[in-house]
Amino acid sequence: MDIDWQNYELDLLSYSNMVAMKKTQLVVDLGGTKIFSAILVDDKIIARDYRPTLAHEGVSSVLSRLIASIKDLLEKAELSLARIEGICIASAGIIDMNEGIVTVSPNLPGWHDVPLRNKIEHHFGIKTYLLNDASAAALGEYTLGAGRKCSNVVYVTVSTGIGGGIIIGGHLYLGSSGSAGEIGHMTIKTNGPLCYCGNRGCLEIMASGTAIAKEAISLVKKGKLTSLNEMVGSQVDDITAKEVSIAAQNDDELARSIIFKAATYLGIGIANVINILNPEIVIIGGSVSKIGDLLFEPVRQQVLKLAFKLPVQKVHIVPSVLGDAAGLIGGALFIQQRNEKHSNY
Repeated sequence: MDIDWQNYELDLLSYSNMVAMKKTQLVVDLGGTKIFSAILVDDKIIARDYRPTLAHEGVSSVLSRLIASIKDLLEKAELSLARIEGICIASAGIIDMNEGIVTVSPNLPGWHDVPLRNKIEHHFGIKTYLLNDASAAALGEYTLGAGRKCSNVVYVTVSTGIGGGIIIGGHLYLGSSGSAGEIGHMTIKTNGPLCYCGNRGCLEIMASGTAIAKEAISLVKKGKLTSLNEMVGSQVDDITAKEVSIAAQNDDELARSIIFKAATYLGIGIANVINILNPEIVIIGGSVSKIGDLLFEPVRQQVLKLAFKLPVQKVHIVPSVLGDAAGLIGGALFIQQRNEKHSNY
């Protein structure tokens, strides 16, 4: 039976003795819109902290909020640092894992060559790992989620931006520098809109939650007939992908067309990935995946149209099982794997 990981949290008091006996992991999922931190024991969340990133305030502010999140989480769980066997920061962006640096993160303005791993490790005095957030989610889904019976898995997160994680032969594929899986920055439309990464026509600028919101705002401002006007009133610039999704579920024609357009581009990107990697399963997570069939069906149709017949016959395109917890669980697993590897030397 599948567990509803999105709402799953252990009763901390019931597991106080277990926590005292076992090492625990602390994981922070750092995204463009949220900082989601958790303490895990046996891959189960026992305490969590959630707060907005407020990325527009700059690097120093985000780092302060991240550190405060960790401190508040430890206090909430009534744990000392001695009980934590490692910290994993699952961050959005292009990660240099060898150096522990966020080299650039399109959805974290001003983040250029930020030595995030060392800053956290020096502050708390605990072994810290830095991992791309989608790679962490891929490891979580492969081990305990939708991909747990597969050896070759691609995870795609569609949220503020678009990211990806890859499992090949049962192992997380990170590439030579740790930056593998940047599915959101493949070029989908030559001379398309300018992406936050500096290139044009990236999958992220065409199909992310941000892209859906921008398209809706533009069309509403042009006077297109839609129920979004009633939903947001005069606050047109505050339209998000969530409002578009709600309107689409209520049969709003404009909202449905916006989602269909984004799903079509997403399908193009996933077809490319299927042709290159020939996975058994493609798992789509992130907030936009919650749109459901209105997103998944156009994606599947586009994949059938564009991908080669042989890999299409073997692949399943499914939603995430672990939801928002995927990256947290994957980060905990990553700490365990790295610690086991080092202990064997």
